[in-house]
Amino acid sequence: QVQLVESGGGLVQPGGALRLSCAASGFPFSNYAMSWYRQAPGKEREFVARISSTGGQTNDADSMKGRFSISRDNAKNTVYLQMNSLTPEDTAVYYCTTHIWGIDYWSQGTQVTVSS
Repeated sequence: QVQLVESGGGLVQPGGALRLSCAASGFPFSNYAMSWYRQAPGKEREFVARISSTGGQTNDADSMKGRFSISRDNAKNTVYLQMNSLTPEDTAVYYCTTHIWGIDYWSQGTQVTVSS
């Protein structure tokens, strides 16, 4: 019954920006940390960012610091990923995820393509 539904992906020019949203339901959202991961074709899944349950603490992958920012709105049960200064290396399927009592829950993923 846990649901994580993303929006905001698509095609963007190099140097552009996108904001991904992940709407959560089926669990007490404000009690849990949320994370973003991504996976490019032929590559391993890569950590992007994590935010604490209250939003008071965030962790970002070193390669994305200064460009990507995670945030959340607990009143809306939504976590966001703001992506700026995008490069073709950022092309990947992006996922939001949470960990509840030993189980990882994942969104379906949304494609981000940075090209031309």
